[in-house]
Amino acid sequence: MDASKPGNVAPRPRGPRVGAAFSALVGWTATRKLPVGLRPLAYRAFASAVGANLDETELPLGDYESLGDFFARGLRRGARLVDPHPDAVIAPCDGVTAASGIATDGTLLQAKGHTYRLAELVASEALAARLSGGHYTTIYLSPRDYHRVHAPIDGVLVGYEYIPGALWPVNPRFVERRSGLFARNERVVLHLNSRAAGDVVLVMVGASGVGNIRLSHPGLPAQPPDTAVLRPSRERYRVELPEIRVRRGDELGAFRLGSTVIMAFAPGAVILQGSMGQPVRFGERIGLVTRGGAA
Repeated sequence: MDASKPGNVAPRPRGPRVGAAFSALVGWTATRKLPVGLRPLAYRAFASAVGANLDETELPLGDYESLGDFFARGLRRGARLVDPHPDAVIAPCDGVTAASGIATDGTLLQAKGHTYRLAELVASEALAARLSGGHYTTIYLSPRDYHRVHAPIDGVLVGYEYIPGALWPVNPRFVERRSGLFARNERVVLHLNSRAAGDVVLVMVGASGVGNIRLSHPGLPAQPPDTAVLRPSRERYRVELPEIRVRRGDELGAFRLGSTVIMAFAPGAVILQGSMGQPVRFGERIGLVTRGGAA
């Protein structure tokens, strides 16, 4: 149906129960083990349909037991280079810039006509206040993209918080229709502190089929790769860490299907480059540090 024609009504977003059921189905499908002989054929067909680059895969296709494993695949050695400039802020993942700008009065753009509060996204008024007025960017990961997430800057990982929520789709069409989606979906807020730029947050937002966000830095608690260990009880919790040092480009976590990453920086700390709709690739420079911050 063409919603632009008179008398037609655009389809309404699915209700919470339908959305949860769909997400559960997608997630279940992504964890099913495929027969070894079928895997290369299935993944090649999928990659052809969505435009994924199989030349970058870390392992032979037959080694990925499930579609979820294939989505969370690593990169072969040398597939990407991390920008070497000492003041570079790098893209933490592959994707497309869905929104960017300055969090004026702690407000971020979700899509045209929709904004939301940084404090709701990170679930902390105090942390949001320290980031208000700073640059932010939102990166949407589509099914074609590499799905691991990395540190955008050198610093210390001081903690993370798991925040339960919905698992609405995060594709651009849905984001344009549902207000406050990123602050309502399940997510993990990673809090870093950089000597160069002060406070930094990186938020991994869950979506349909990707409620089992995985954290994977060596300094984080061990997690089995195929279980939703972040949400055993679906209750919010925070983990304080013993100042785990991370280098720009270090792996922090992974999604098992398409999703969204949001980064926010302290005011005056960095200037982000690029524009909405611009593709980004992990490791490339998307901004520069402009001042020293508290470590």
